[in-house]
Amino acid sequence: MEVNNPSAKVWKQFKRNKMAFGGLLFIVLLFFMGILGYLIIPDKTPMANTMHLQLSNKKPGRTFNFLVISRKNVKEVSFFERMLYGQDADFKSIPITSYRIANGKVYAREYIGDDEQAEESEFPLLSGKQQYQQTFWLGTDTYGRDLLSRLVLGIRVSLSVGLMAVLISLFIGVSLGAMAGYFGGKTDGAISWFMNVIWSLPSLLLVIAISFALGKGFWQIFIAVGLSTWVDVSRLVRGQVMSLKEVEFVEAAKALGFSTPRIIIRHILPNMAGPILVVASANFAAAILLETGLSFLGFGAQPPMPSWGTMIKEHYAYIIMDAAYLALLPGLAIMLTVYAFNLLAIGLRDAFDVKSQNISV
Repeated sequence: MEVNNPSAKVWKQFKRNKMAFGGLLFIVLLFFMGILGYLIIPDKTPMANTMHLQLSNKKPGRTFNFLVISRKNVKEVSFFERMLYGQDADFKSIPITSYRIANGKVYAREYIGDDEQAEESEFPLLSGKQQYQQTFWLGTDTYGRDLLSRLVLGIRVSLSVGLMAVLISLFIGVSLGAMAGYFGGKTDGAISWFMNVIWSLPSLLLVIAISFALGKGFWQIFIAVGLSTWVDVSRLVRGQVMSLKEVEFVEAAKALGFSTPRIIIRHILPNMAGPILVVASANFAAAILLETGLSFLGFGAQPPMPSWGTMIKEHYAYIIMDAAYLALLPGLAIMLTVYAFNLLAIGLRDAFDVKSQNISV
């Protein structure tokens, strides 16, 4: 006997859409990479900000030798702190082309370019490993930092901003939309007027204005983006509540004397979970685009925090040169992430069968 489980039916219908299911798998992969963070990247220092200016704009796949020239005492952090914030390096190193040990000293030629050779310099002989190799799989940026490490850490910035912005927009949008749709009259008129005012403002300009008011910073982006994406949710919830408040189970709840908050939260909102999830998925993609746009303009995540928008800003001039990948790789990451969330929204729309409810994604 087949169990009549609405959630199972929705999941079964969702899995039939291979594109949407692939988008979900890609998003899950991004979340895992973002959570693991420093545990899976080559540069495990905070913000992956280890600079070697001699290695500026090196091609992907290049391998260099490094010489440890000094060591320092650094407190070793716990596993979870290292996963979340990284670990300061306990040594300082320089790229070299060759080295030799003689008379208790290390003599090395520092790397200064592919076609140039530096004079030998003398360095102290240290205990432990003094020479190591590092491969830069995606090359280095204009400051000689590992591009792969910064791309992976950029996942955290985009997904965290998207998640917090969606939560803020859901809280504001569901609250105002439910009040407007349920009470109607002057309450609906006032809230609808406010929604139309916000709706008429371009999202990016509104976010920039809020950023000016709150100041530049990572946490300010959450609030700025969240305050600019709640209108879609509010308009949807308002229309859904206006249609659901007249059905029999709501009338029965009123007759039983249930309070208005209980009727809205326990009886009306659960019946519109599908459309809300669809809009939330679409807003997640919009929030990522807004964050990268803010970072590109200098209002978002501030250096040295790795943000895909900031990485494009730092390297867009290389698009017409032989290092276009420096800007194209973060741009490709933005495109694939936004595309995956749009596919997820389309898949949820089909699974919940809300095509006729005028939900745009």
